[in-house]
Amino acid sequence: MSRRTLLAAAAACLLLTAAPAMAENYRTEYRLSTVLGTAFPWGQAGERWAELVKEKTQGRINIKLYPGTSLVGGDQTREFTAIRQGVIDLAIGSTINWSPQIRELNLFSLPFLMPDYKAIDALTQGEVGKQLFATLEQRDVVPLAWGENGFREMSNSKRPVKSPADMRGLKFRVVGSPLFNETFTALGANPTQMSWADAQPALASGAVDGQENPLSVFVAAKLPTVGQKYLTLWHYVADPLIFVVNKDVWASWSAADREAVRQAALQAGRENVEKARKGIAGSDNAVLKQIEAAGVTVTALTPEQRGEFVKATRPVYDKWSKTIGADLVKKAETAISKR
Repeated sequence: MSRRTLLAAAAACLLLTAAPAMAENYRTEYRLSTVLGTAFPWGQAGERWAELVKEKTQGRINIKLYPGTSLVGGDQTREFTAIRQGVIDLAIGSTINWSPQIRELNLFSLPFLMPDYKAIDALTQGEVGKQLFATLEQRDVVPLAWGENGFREMSNSKRPVKSPADMRGLKFRVVGSPLFNETFTALGANPTQMSWADAQPALASGAVDGQENPLSVFVAAKLPTVGQKYLTLWHYVADPLIFVVNKDVWASWSAADREAVRQAALQAGRENVEKARKGIAGSDNAVLKQIEAAGVTVTALTPEQRGEFVKATRPVYDKWSKTIGADLVKKAETAISKR
Protein backbone atom coordinates (compact mmCIF):
# COMPACT_ATOMS: atom_id res chain seq x y z
CA MET A 1 0.00 0.00 0.00
CA SER A 2 1.42 3.40 -0.97
CA ARG A 3 2.04 6.22 1.51
CA ARG A 4 -0.67 8.31 -0.20
CA THR A 5 -3.18 5.50 0.16
CA LEU A 6 -2.30 5.04 3.84
CA LEU A 7 -2.79 8.76 4.50
CA ALA A 8 -6.14 8.75 2.72
CA ALA A 9 -7.30 5.76 4.75
CA ALA A 10 -6.18 7.39 7.98
CA ALA A 11 -8.04 10.59 7.12
CA ALA A 12 -11.19 8.64 6.36
CA CYS A 13 -10.98 6.81 9.70
CA LEU A 14 -10.48 10.14 11.47
CA LEU A 15 -13.62 11.56 9.89
CA LEU A 16 -15.65 8.49 10.79
CA THR A 17 -14.57 8.61 14.42
CA ALA A 18 -14.75 12.40 14.77
CA ALA A 19 -18.38 12.72 13.65
CA PRO A 20 -19.81 10.39 16.35
CA ALA A 21 -17.56 11.98 18.98
CA MET A 22 -18.78 15.42 18.04
CA ALA A 23 -22.38 14.20 17.89
CA GLU A 24 -22.08 13.17 21.55
CA ASN A 25 -22.09 16.88 22.38
CA TYR A 26 -25.16 17.56 20.29
CA ARG A 27 -28.59 17.79 21.87
CA THR A 28 -30.96 14.88 21.56
CA GLU A 29 -33.54 17.20 20.00
CA TYR A 30 -33.67 20.69 18.49
CA ARG A 31 -36.89 22.72 18.55
CA LEU A 32 -38.23 24.08 15.25
CA SER A 33 -41.03 26.66 15.41
CA THR A 34 -43.64 27.43 12.73
CA VAL A 35 -46.93 29.28 12.92
CA LEU A 36 -48.94 26.84 10.81
CA GLY A 37 -49.05 23.06 11.03
CA THR A 38 -48.54 20.35 8.46
CA ALA A 39 -51.94 20.84 6.83
CA PHE A 40 -50.38 23.96 5.30
CA PRO A 41 -47.36 24.43 2.98
CA TRP A 42 -45.65 26.38 5.79
CA GLY A 43 -45.82 23.52 8.29
CA GLN A 44 -44.94 21.03 5.58
CA ALA A 45 -41.77 23.04 4.94
CA GLY A 46 -40.79 22.59 8.57
CA GLU A 47 -41.44 18.89 8.40
CA ARG A 48 -39.40 18.62 5.21
CA TRP A 49 -36.47 20.63 6.61
CA ALA A 50 -36.29 18.36 9.66
CA GLU A 51 -36.41 15.29 7.43
CA LEU A 52 -33.64 16.54 5.16
CA VAL A 53 -31.41 17.59 8.06
CA LYS A 54 -31.65 14.16 9.66
CA GLU A 55 -30.83 12.56 6.32
CA LYS A 56 -27.92 14.86 5.46
CA THR A 57 -26.33 14.64 8.94
CA GLN A 58 -26.79 10.86 9.21
CA GLY A 59 -29.02 11.36 12.24
CA ARG A 60 -26.62 13.56 14.21
CA ILE A 61 -29.11 16.46 14.22
CA ASN A 62 -32.71 15.60 15.09
CA ILE A 63 -35.33 18.32 14.84
CA LYS A 64 -38.82 18.28 16.30
CA LEU A 65 -41.48 20.53 14.78
CA TYR A 66 -43.51 22.74 17.12
CA PRO A 67 -46.33 24.27 15.02
CA GLY A 68 -48.79 26.90 16.18
CA THR A 69 -45.89 28.89 17.68
CA SER A 70 -46.58 26.67 20.69
CA LEU A 71 -43.16 27.41 22.19
CA VAL A 72 -44.33 30.99 22.81
CA GLY A 73 -47.93 30.27 23.72
CA GLY A 74 -49.20 30.95 20.21
CA ASP A 75 -48.03 34.58 20.19
CA GLN A 76 -46.59 34.92 16.68
CA THR A 77 -44.95 38.28 17.32
CA ARG A 78 -42.86 36.87 20.22
CA GLU A 79 -41.28 34.17 18.09
CA PHE A 80 -38.23 36.11 16.93
CA THR A 81 -37.35 37.24 20.44
CA ALA A 82 -37.63 33.64 21.62
CA ILE A 83 -35.18 32.52 18.92
CA ARG A 84 -32.65 35.10 20.09
CA GLN A 85 -33.12 33.99 23.70
CA GLY A 86 -32.63 30.31 22.83
CA VAL A 87 -36.17 29.22 23.71
CA ILE A 88 -36.44 28.25 20.02
CA ASP A 89 -33.52 26.62 18.21
CA LEU A 90 -34.69 26.88 14.61
CA ALA A 91 -37.65 28.53 12.91
CA ILE A 92 -39.32 29.12 9.60
CA GLY A 93 -40.73 32.53 10.29
CA SER A 94 -42.89 35.09 8.58
CA THR A 95 -41.43 38.45 7.66
CA ILE A 96 -44.69 39.91 8.97
CA ASN A 97 -44.47 38.32 12.40
CA TRP A 98 -40.82 39.27 12.84
CA SER A 99 -41.24 42.84 11.57
CA PRO A 100 -41.97 44.32 15.04
CA GLN A 101 -38.39 43.40 16.00
CA ILE A 102 -36.77 43.85 12.56
CA ARG A 103 -38.22 47.03 11.06
CA GLU A 104 -36.67 46.35 7.64
CA LEU A 105 -38.87 43.26 7.23
CA ASN A 106 -41.89 45.56 6.99
CA LEU A 107 -40.74 46.05 3.40
CA PHE A 108 -42.83 43.08 2.24
CA SER A 109 -45.91 44.53 3.96
CA LEU A 110 -45.81 47.88 2.17
CA PRO A 111 -49.23 47.98 0.48
CA PHE A 112 -49.06 47.13 -3.23
CA LEU A 113 -45.26 47.14 -3.51
CA MET A 114 -45.14 43.74 -5.26
CA PRO A 115 -47.56 43.23 -8.17
CA ASP A 116 -46.66 39.62 -9.02
CA TYR A 117 -44.53 36.60 -8.14
CA LYS A 118 -41.62 37.83 -10.24
CA ALA A 119 -41.54 40.86 -7.97
CA ILE A 120 -41.26 38.68 -4.86
CA ASP A 121 -38.40 36.74 -6.45
CA ALA A 122 -36.67 39.95 -7.51
CA LEU A 123 -36.47 40.91 -3.83
CA THR A 124 -35.79 37.63 -2.04
CA GLN A 125 -33.32 36.30 -4.61
CA GLY A 126 -31.49 39.57 -5.24
CA GLU A 127 -29.52 42.22 -3.41
CA VAL A 128 -32.47 43.17 -1.20
CA GLY A 129 -32.67 39.62 0.11
CA LYS A 130 -28.93 39.60 0.83
CA GLN A 131 -29.17 42.90 2.68
CA LEU A 132 -32.05 41.63 4.82
CA PHE A 133 -30.10 38.46 5.67
CA ALA A 134 -27.15 40.64 6.72
CA THR A 135 -29.50 42.56 9.02
CA LEU A 136 -30.78 39.33 10.58
CA GLU A 137 -27.24 38.09 11.15
CA GLN A 138 -26.69 41.06 13.48
CA ARG A 139 -29.59 39.84 15.65
CA ASP A 140 -28.29 36.50 16.96
CA VAL A 141 -29.76 34.35 14.20
CA VAL A 142 -28.30 32.71 11.11
CA PRO A 143 -30.62 33.07 8.07
CA LEU A 144 -30.28 30.26 5.56
CA ALA A 145 -33.04 30.30 2.97
CA TRP A 146 -36.23 31.92 1.75
CA GLY A 147 -39.60 30.24 1.61
CA GLU A 148 -43.06 31.57 0.94
CA ASN A 149 -46.50 31.79 2.51
CA GLY A 150 -47.80 33.74 -0.50
CA PHE A 151 -49.76 36.80 -1.56
CA ARG A 152 -52.37 37.70 1.02
CA GLU A 153 -55.87 38.01 -0.41
CA MET A 154 -58.96 39.40 1.35
CA SER A 155 -62.19 37.65 2.28
CA ASN A 156 -65.28 38.53 4.25
CA SER A 157 -68.75 37.29 5.12
CA LYS A 158 -70.80 40.35 4.10
CA ARG A 159 -70.33 41.41 0.47
CA PRO A 160 -68.06 41.48 -2.57
CA VAL A 161 -65.27 44.04 -2.23
CA LYS A 162 -64.34 45.87 -5.42
CA SER A 163 -63.40 49.28 -4.01
CA PRO A 164 -62.29 50.82 -0.71
CA ALA A 165 -65.88 52.00 -0.24
CA ASP A 166 -66.99 48.37 -0.02
CA MET A 167 -64.67 47.86 2.98
CA ARG A 168 -66.16 50.68 5.00
CA GLY A 169 -67.24 49.48 8.42
CA LEU A 170 -66.18 45.85 7.95
CA LYS A 171 -64.30 44.26 10.84
CA PHE A 172 -61.12 42.49 9.66
CA ARG A 173 -58.79 40.26 11.61
CA VAL A 174 -55.21 41.35 10.89
CA VAL A 175 -51.83 40.19 12.18
CA GLY A 176 -50.13 41.97 15.06
CA SER A 177 -48.34 44.60 13.00
CA PRO A 178 -49.08 48.34 13.17
CA LEU A 179 -48.57 48.59 9.40
CA PHE A 180 -51.51 46.24 8.75
CA ASN A 181 -53.65 48.16 11.19
CA GLU A 182 -52.91 51.44 9.42
CA THR A 183 -53.44 49.96 5.95
CA PHE A 184 -56.91 48.66 6.74
CA THR A 185 -57.83 51.83 8.60
CA ALA A 186 -56.84 53.86 5.51
CA LEU A 187 -59.26 51.72 3.49
CA GLY A 188 -62.15 52.50 5.83
CA ALA A 189 -62.27 49.12 7.57
CA ASN A 190 -62.11 48.32 11.28
CA PRO A 191 -59.01 46.15 11.81
CA THR A 192 -58.63 43.93 14.86
CA GLN A 193 -55.26 42.40 15.66
CA MET A 194 -55.32 38.80 16.86
CA SER A 195 -53.35 35.58 16.53
CA TRP A 196 -54.34 33.02 13.93
CA ALA A 197 -55.39 30.66 16.74
CA ASP A 198 -58.01 33.20 17.81
CA ALA A 199 -59.01 34.23 14.30
CA GLN A 200 -61.03 31.20 13.22
CA PRO A 201 -63.35 31.18 16.27
CA ALA A 202 -63.80 34.94 15.80
CA LEU A 203 -64.77 34.43 12.15
CA ALA A 204 -67.15 31.60 13.05
CA SER A 205 -68.91 33.66 15.72
CA GLY A 206 -69.11 36.81 13.60
CA ALA A 207 -66.93 38.77 16.02
CA VAL A 208 -64.99 39.77 12.90
CA ASP A 209 -66.29 39.89 9.34
CA GLY A 210 -63.17 39.13 7.34
CA GLN A 211 -59.50 38.28 7.14
CA GLU A 212 -56.52 38.36 4.78
CA ASN A 213 -54.30 35.37 4.07
CA PRO A 214 -52.71 33.43 1.22
CA LEU A 215 -55.08 31.20 -0.75
CA SER A 216 -53.31 28.09 0.50
CA VAL A 217 -54.36 29.08 4.02
CA PHE A 218 -57.88 29.97 2.87
CA VAL A 219 -58.29 26.44 1.50
CA ALA A 220 -56.48 24.42 4.15
CA ALA A 221 -58.23 26.24 6.99
CA LYS A 222 -61.62 25.70 5.25
CA LEU A 223 -62.54 29.35 5.69
CA PRO A 224 -65.76 29.07 3.65
CA THR A 225 -67.10 26.96 6.54
CA VAL A 226 -66.71 29.95 8.88
CA GLY A 227 -68.66 32.35 6.70
CA GLN A 228 -65.96 33.58 4.33
CA LYS A 229 -68.10 33.66 1.19
CA TYR A 230 -66.57 36.64 -0.61
CA LEU A 231 -62.96 36.64 -1.75
CA THR A 232 -61.09 39.52 -3.39
CA LEU A 233 -57.84 38.92 -5.27
CA TRP A 234 -55.81 42.07 -4.78
CA HIS A 235 -52.17 40.98 -4.18
CA TYR A 236 -51.74 43.81 -1.70
CA VAL A 237 -48.81 42.28 0.23
CA ALA A 238 -46.82 39.06 0.16
CA ASP A 239 -45.48 36.97 3.00
CA PRO A 240 -42.02 35.46 2.42
CA LEU A 241 -40.75 32.99 5.00
CA ILE A 242 -37.20 32.79 6.35
CA PHE A 243 -35.39 29.66 7.55
CA VAL A 244 -33.16 30.54 10.51
CA VAL A 245 -31.08 28.93 13.27
CA ASN A 246 -30.19 30.41 16.65
CA LYS A 247 -26.58 31.69 16.51
CA ASP A 248 -25.32 29.65 19.47
CA VAL A 249 -26.94 26.46 18.22
CA TRP A 250 -25.38 27.05 14.82
CA ALA A 251 -21.93 27.54 16.36
CA SER A 252 -22.26 24.26 18.31
CA TRP A 253 -22.37 22.17 15.12
CA SER A 254 -19.44 21.07 13.01
CA ALA A 255 -18.72 22.95 9.78
CA ALA A 256 -19.88 19.93 7.78
CA ASP A 257 -23.16 19.71 9.66
CA ARG A 258 -23.75 23.44 9.35
CA GLU A 259 -23.41 23.12 5.58
CA ALA A 260 -25.76 20.14 5.62
CA VAL A 261 -28.38 22.16 7.52
CA ARG A 262 -27.96 25.05 5.08
CA GLN A 263 -28.39 22.83 2.03
CA ALA A 264 -31.41 21.19 3.64
CA ALA A 265 -32.95 24.63 4.23
CA LEU A 266 -32.31 25.72 0.64
CA GLN A 267 -33.92 22.55 -0.71
CA ALA A 268 -36.90 22.74 1.65
CA GLY A 269 -37.29 26.42 0.76
CA ARG A 270 -37.39 25.75 -2.98
CA GLU A 271 -39.91 22.96 -2.50
CA ASN A 272 -42.00 25.20 -0.24
CA VAL A 273 -42.17 28.04 -2.78
CA GLU A 274 -43.25 25.61 -5.48
CA LYS A 275 -45.94 24.14 -3.24
CA ALA A 276 -47.18 27.56 -2.08
CA ARG A 277 -47.70 28.67 -5.69
CA LYS A 278 -49.20 25.44 -7.01
CA GLY A 279 -52.70 25.97 -8.35
CA ILE A 280 -52.37 29.74 -7.92
CA ALA A 281 -49.55 31.22 -9.99
CA GLY A 282 -49.59 31.84 -13.72
CA SER A 283 -52.18 29.91 -15.71
CA ASP A 284 -52.59 27.28 -13.00
CA ASN A 285 -55.88 28.22 -11.31
CA ALA A 286 -56.84 24.88 -9.75
CA VAL A 287 -57.02 26.42 -6.27
CA LEU A 288 -59.40 29.17 -7.42
CA LYS A 289 -61.66 26.58 -9.00
CA GLN A 290 -61.68 24.68 -5.74
CA ILE A 291 -62.61 27.84 -3.84
CA GLU A 292 -65.43 28.71 -6.24
CA ALA A 293 -66.72 25.14 -5.99
CA ALA A 294 -67.13 25.76 -2.25
CA GLY A 295 -69.66 28.50 -3.03
CA VAL A 296 -67.31 31.45 -2.69
CA THR A 297 -67.76 34.54 -4.87
CA VAL A 298 -64.32 35.44 -6.23
CA THR A 299 -63.61 39.02 -7.33
CA ALA A 300 -60.47 39.69 -9.37
CA LEU A 301 -59.72 43.41 -9.40
CA THR A 302 -59.16 45.17 -12.69
CA PRO A 303 -56.05 47.40 -12.90
CA GLU A 304 -58.33 50.44 -12.49
CA GLN A 305 -60.01 49.00 -9.40
CA ARG A 306 -56.68 48.02 -7.88
CA GLY A 307 -55.48 51.57 -8.54
CA GLU A 308 -58.16 52.87 -6.15
CA PHE A 309 -56.73 50.76 -3.34
CA VAL A 310 -53.19 51.84 -4.20
CA LYS A 311 -54.19 55.50 -4.05
CA ALA A 312 -56.04 55.10 -0.74
CA THR A 313 -53.05 53.43 0.94
CA ARG A 314 -50.29 55.59 -0.52
CA PRO A 315 -49.95 57.78 2.59
CA VAL A 316 -49.35 54.62 4.63
CA TYR A 317 -46.76 53.45 2.08
CA ASP A 318 -44.92 56.77 2.22
CA LYS A 319 -44.96 56.94 6.02
CA TRP A 320 -43.65 53.40 6.49
CA SER A 321 -41.01 53.77 3.81
CA LYS A 322 -39.23 56.15 6.17
CA THR A 323 -39.47 53.67 9.04
CA ILE A 324 -38.18 50.78 6.92
CA GLY A 325 -35.43 52.88 5.36
CA ALA A 326 -35.82 55.01 2.25
CA ASP A 327 -32.70 53.53 0.62
CA LEU A 328 -33.90 49.95 1.09
CA VAL A 329 -37.36 50.76 -0.28
CA LYS A 330 -35.81 52.51 -3.28
CA LYS A 331 -33.55 49.50 -3.92
CA ALA A 332 -36.63 47.24 -3.76
CA GLU A 333 -38.62 49.44 -6.16
CA THR A 334 -35.72 49.46 -8.62
CA ALA A 335 -35.32 45.67 -8.45
CA ILE A 336 -39.02 45.19 -9.12
CA SER A 337 -39.01 47.61 -12.07
CA LYS A 338 -36.18 45.58 -13.66
CA ARG A 339 -37.74 42.14 -13.09
